[in-house]
Amino acid sequence: MSLVFFNTKATKIPQRSTKKRAKRFFALCFLWNLCGLCVFPAWAQNAFRPALPGYKFQFPHDHGSHRAYQTEWWYYTGHLQSKSGRHFGYQLTFFRTALAPNLQGRTSKWAVRDVVFAHFALSDIDGKKFFNTDRINRASLGLAGADKAGTKSPRIWLDNWEMRFNGKAGENQTLKAIGEAEKSSFSLQLTQKALKKPIIHGQNGVSQKSAGAGRASHYYSYTRLQSSGTVKIGNETFSVSGQSWFDHEFGSNQMDKNQVGWDWFSLQLNDGRELMLYQLRLQNNRVEPLSSGTIVEKNGAARHLKLSDFQIDASGSWRSPRSGGNYPAKWRVRVPKEKIDLVITPSLADQELNPRRGAPFDYWEGSVDISGSQSGQGYVELTGYATPMGGSF
Repeated sequence: MSLVFFNTKATKIPQRSTKKRAKRFFALCFLWNLCGLCVFPAWAQNAFRPALPGYKFQFPHDHGSHRAYQTEWWYYTGHLQSKSGRHFGYQLTFFRTALAPNLQGRTSKWAVRDVVFAHFALSDIDGKKFFNTDRINRASLGLAGADKAGTKSPRIWLDNWEMRFNGKAGENQTLKAIGEAEKSSFSLQLTQKALKKPIIHGQNGVSQKSAGAGRASHYYSYTRLQSSGTVKIGNETFSVSGQSWFDHEFGSNQMDKNQVGWDWFSLQLNDGRELMLYQLRLQNNRVEPLSSGTIVEKNGAARHLKLSDFQIDASGSWRSPRSGGNYPAKWRVRVPKEKIDLVITPSLADQELNPRRGAPFDYWEGSVDISGSQSGQGYVELTGYATPMGGSF
C-alpha cells in the first residue's frame, strides 16, 4: 500500500494560464486525486473504472499503466549491503493520478491527463541518517509518464528518475533516482531479478479495502528480488547487493470516510517466506474488518489471510520533531496457524517522510528488523498518525 499527495504550490503550469485558472485547476487536482483517501462524488467516481472482482492479471502486460483507473503506484522497498558491510534501506515509489478519464478532443501538446509523483528515501542504517525527497510533474512533453499496460519493456519515469521492466514476464527490472536532502546528495541505481513469480493479493483479483463495490485495488507483488548496484551519499559511492520487494496497485476509490490511516507490513523472513499485512484503522480506535494479508511460501505459493488469521500489537512510541506525529515504535506480529510470532523493530527511529511537493501528509516509511520465531528484514508504512487520512476530508 501507499499514498498520493498534491501540493498546489509546487506544480508548474503553462505561462499563459491566469492565476484564477491555476487556482481552480489545482483545487480540482487536490480534491479529486488523493489516491482514494477522500470520498469522491458519484459523478467523478463513475468516470473511472472501479476495481471489481474477476480481474485476470497477465504478465508482463500488467506492469504498465492502467489508464482506465484513477490512481496507480509502482513501489520498491529493499535492504542493501556494501562490500564493507554497511547497511542501507531504500524506498522508491512512483504514483500516477488521473485528472480526467481521457483526453478526448484535446490535441494540445500541453494537455494533461495524468500527474506523476515520486518519493525516494534512503536509510543509512549504520550511519544513522535518513534521507528523503520527492518530485511531481505533469505527464506531458516527456517530463513524466508511465507506458501503458501491454507495452514491451514498460518504463515509468519522472525527470531522470525511472524504473523499467524487461524479460519474458518483466522479471528483470532496473531503477534509478537521485536527490538532495540535508545539504547532501544521495542516489540509487539498481538491477533487480525476481527470485519468485509475482503473487496476487486479495481474493478473486481484488484487494478489498472497505465494504462496497469498487472500494478495492488490483494489487500484486514481487516479494523477493535479488538486487545489485550502487548507492551514493555525498562523495561516497558504495557497491551494494541485497533483496527488494516490489508492489503495484491500481484502482479508483479505495478508502471509506471512517478510515483514518493504516499500518502496512512487508516482511521477508530468513526461512524463505514472505508476509504482507495491512491493518486499516478506523475512527474510535477500531480496525477495518476487511484488513487482510498474504503469506508466500518458499516455493512461491501464496495464501490469503483474513484479519482473524493474524494479530498486530503495537507498543512504544516515537514522536516526530517535525510533524508532531506520534508513531508506534515496535510491533508483535502473530499468525498462529503458520507458527509465526515476530517482533518488529525499526532499524532507525526517524524514518518519517515529509513531502515538500505534496499535501501536508507526513508519514513514516522505514526499514525494520525481524526477530522472534523467525528472523529477517522488512518495511513498515504508517499513515494517519501525523494527520488523519480518510475521515479528515
